Amino acid sequence: MLSLEQVSDRFGGIRALTDVSLSVRAGEICGLIGPNGAGKTTLFDVVAGERHPNSGRVLIDGHDVTHLRPAERARLGVRRTFQRVQTFGWLTVEENVLTALEWHGGGGGVLADMVFAPSRRRRERERREMAAQAIERCSLGAIKEDSAGSLPIGIARMVEFARATAEPARLLLLDEPASGLGGEEVDRLGELVHQARADTGCAVLLVEHNAGFVMQFCDRVVVLAMGSKLAEGAPDEVARNPAVQEAYLGQGAA
Repeated sequence: MLSLEQVSDRFGGIRALTDVSLSVRAGEICGLIGPNGAGKTTLFDVVAGERHPNSGRVLIDGHDVTHLRPAERARLGVRRTFQRVQTFGWLTVEENVLTALEWHGGGGGVLADMVFAPSRRRRERERREMAAQAIERCSLGAIKEDSAGSLPIGIARMVEFARATAEPARLLLLDEPASGLGGEEVDRLGELVHQARADTGCAVLLVEHNAGFVMQFCDRVVVLAMGSKLAEGAPDEVARNPAVQEAYLGQGAA
């Protein structure tokens, strides 16, 4: 579902990524880890379309999307959450989730808006049903009318996850999803990621400093160091890798 081919990127004279290649299959959860400054955020932004690499290609389901904008990738089924929570604080939880579905349009244009045509009412019902299902999955029903800006970080991250999974994703990008969560919240998040994968068969790529979360919930782990791929493999294999232990896991970053 996702392929990066020899991707390199730089900030002025600093090489953030050097010839990084990786792939994530449909139905696979892949974790991306590494010490600070390893290039994780840059790589994630390249995948999401926030940055265009200096060289190399990004393919989604075989289609070259290297120079497509984030909105164009979203229409191909790419969904993401953010390292810093980015809910719309002035909207309710339900309204935040609904925003993920608005890009389809209402059907019928301005005239349908003015007369609230049956086609518009039908699409509105469908959107609200999809949003309600996402809210239910993430156990947010009791606060769906609350302002998102008033929520603690753990709940706000669940709102972001509900928004990202309000409709089936083909590629789900999770940027530090466990940051700021307590133990039970982390476990619940892991269950939701597995459920999203089971329900839709989507590919999942997540960047995470919580190495314990990655080792528990990911099928495969890719380790970056100094902008290059240091290791790749099953979680237990990567955890035993001496180079990984020295560069990352041995630094107490779990």
